[in-house]
Amino acid sequence: MVKVFIAVLVVTIALIVVFQVIDPSVDTSGGEQTTLVSDTNTISVSISGEVSKPGTYLMEPNTYLVDLISVAGGVTNNADELAYDTSYLLADSLSFYIAPKFDNNDVCSMSPIVKVNINNDSAEQLQTISGIGSTVANQIVNYRTTNGKFYRIEDVKNVSGIGNATFEKIKNYITLR
Repeated sequence: MVKVFIAVLVVTIALIVVFQVIDPSVDTSGGEQTTLVSDTNTISVSISGEVSKPGTYLMEPNTYLVDLISVAGGVTNNADELAYDTSYLLADSLSFYIAPKFDNNDVCSMSPIVKVNINNDSAEQLQTISGIGSTVANQIVNYRTTNGKFYRIEDVKNVSGIGNATFEKIKNYITLR
């Protein structure tokens, strides 16, 4: 019986070693986080939402959002093409959220999510989004008047009064175009 146990143990260890060689992304460290190591020839960017493989990717400098989307396996059928700009030049440590057209929590929904354009709509239209009151809506209008249009929906967090919590509430209800 001891010989069988030892044989199973040896085979298991051998398989782990073989699988590590075949697929180095297998984590045998007991759940410890791995860290991406970048050099001056790469930038680290994250993508989430309506993409096939959300995550953080190392990309070459001077690449665009279209390249990141491609590396992430492309957008899903539910991606709202008005909520992202594929010609956006990537920079280190940026994150991108690809918003859905339809509510993922309502599988029977036949109509798209009603959205507001943060680059063109009035303060009154911006207030139709739950989580944006008159003060924040006016701040958005003032911000885009002063700084120009928003090029990614995450840029709305640069507006005074919009932090991560508010962004999480509104990110599916805003578009760039």
